[in-house]
Amino acid sequence: QKILGQDEIPQEPQKKIFKNINASVDPTNQIPYSAEFDDLSRLHFLVRKRKVSTILEFGVGKSTSIFADALLKNKNNFNEYFVNNLRKKNLFEIHSIDNYKKWIDECLNNVSSKFIEQGVVNMHFSSLITGEFLGRVCTYYEQLPNISPDLIYLDGPDQFSAKGDIRGISTRHQDRFPMSADILSFEHFLHPGTLIIVDGRTANARFLRTNLQRRWSYYYSENWDQHFFELLEKPLGKYNKSMIDYCLGQEFYQRLDFHQNC
Repeated sequence: QKILGQDEIPQEPQKKIFKNINASVDPTNQIPYSAEFDDLSRLHFLVRKRKVSTILEFGVGKSTSIFADALLKNKNNFNEYFVNNLRKKNLFEIHSIDNYKKWIDECLNNVSSKFIEQGVVNMHFSSLITGEFLGRVCTYYEQLPNISPDLIYLDGPDQFSAKGDIRGISTRHQDRFPMSADILSFEHFLHPGTLIIVDGRTANARFLRTNLQRRWSYYYSENWDQHFFELLEKPLGKYNKSMIDYCLGQEFYQRLDFHQNC
């Protein structure tokens, strides 16, 4: 409540908020979605439990502040160990990218100044283009932050902003879907243990699941309407193993063994 700067919490914060039927496919909509406390508390919990240090967020919003608070708490608890034992840059930073300067400015106005001053929150503006991944029409941000995240949150972009088309096909139609392919373009740089969370966007999640080429586990929660992908591969080397051991522990290796034996 304090992090989001809201005066009231719903009487039943665990319940999903059902939006207007056309809310997500209205290109003229300028009203931010209400805070979904069930989703936000879950995101905060995951960042804390997994000792996440670097987040890449597609689409700015209330989740930005929640992630920043969790990262700052992680920094206060784990920074000394990370600095002295792990080879990792961009420690305890969230890099959020959006194609609307208006939403970036609004988010910055609502983010606590301590997150900005301590370098936790980093905002990036980029326009969108229509492109292809292996011949399949999709969208890309033109510029991405050059970081190595251990958590990726996909909650943008919208489907109406990408420039151009492929043989007349684009996402700019009410019956299309958001179809981001950015993660696919840098999948080979991600470290084992990376977690991807896709908020809603089922068609986009299925596109990722079909085209991701490494060993990812996948889980969809119908109640939460969220998709979870975890990169379940053996560590790349001693530094990646040290990070997995410290942040994820034996539970990661148990999931890895189970996934390999399925």
